[in-house]
Amino acid sequence: MSMTYPEAYAKDPNKKRRKLLKENLLLLINLQECDSQLVKLAVKKKKLPENIEKLDKEFSSFKEGIEKNKIKYDELKSRHTESEGKIKKLNEGMVKTKEKMLEVKNNKEYQAMLKEIEIAESSRGDIESEIISILEELDKLSMLVKKDDETLKQTKNKYEQEKKILEDDLNAIDADVVDWEKKRLDLQKKVSADLLARYEKIKKRNKGVGVISVWKAVCNGCHMNIPPQLYNELQKSNELLSCPNCNRIMYFHDMEKPD
Repeated sequence: MSMTYPEAYAKDPNKKRRKLLKENLLLLINLQECDSQLVKLAVKKKKLPENIEKLDKEFSSFKEGIEKNKIKYDELKSRHTESEGKIKKLNEGMVKTKEKMLEVKNNKEYQAMLKEIEIAESSRGDIESEIISILEELDKLSMLVKKDDETLKQTKNKYEQEKKILEDDLNAIDADVVDWEKKRLDLQKKVSADLLARYEKIKKRNKGVGVISVWKAVCNGCHMNIPPQLYNELQKSNELLSCPNCNRIMYFHDMEKPD
């Protein structure tokens, strides 16, 4: 016949104490998990806006760089329109000059008008050569701009997806903080006042960590070796033992076994 808990405690008076110590240790481990998560959330709340700003700047810089061909294309397009306008103006001027030539009375005026037409034709030839050069460059740039537009579209989609993930994470932080604070408050009520005060004091001195795991005789808080005798005791005992180096409350955690 198996014994009830009162009977078991009567035969082994230390059993109740060991059970209480184990429960206290588990409470502290869970309390530490809450505190660690709250610290992580505080860091995320600070870092995420910075990451979003960095992402915005990187995309703006990329967009500015990749739109250089488009800017050059638009500038050449304007030059082409301007050159076409100059040719139109020259042609109109030559037509008027040729009409006036029909009305001139002397050879001097006639020769002057011929010279005027000759200069206009030479200017038109130069502009037409420039237009041919512009059109060739526009053809090349047109292909580059089309390729750049596709690259920009893909990069913009990726940027918007990444930004949404960051913004969603940022928006979820406050709700997560409330959840973890509630869990912490519930745990805190179950921890004795003196033990809670001890934990808070140690945590304050050790960058927010008051309870730490130990594996293979190494404290995962200060990364220093634990004396062999103390390490053996840690594995067998439920006592709240402290790391001799950083003073954090220790517990044994077999890292090779799944949690």
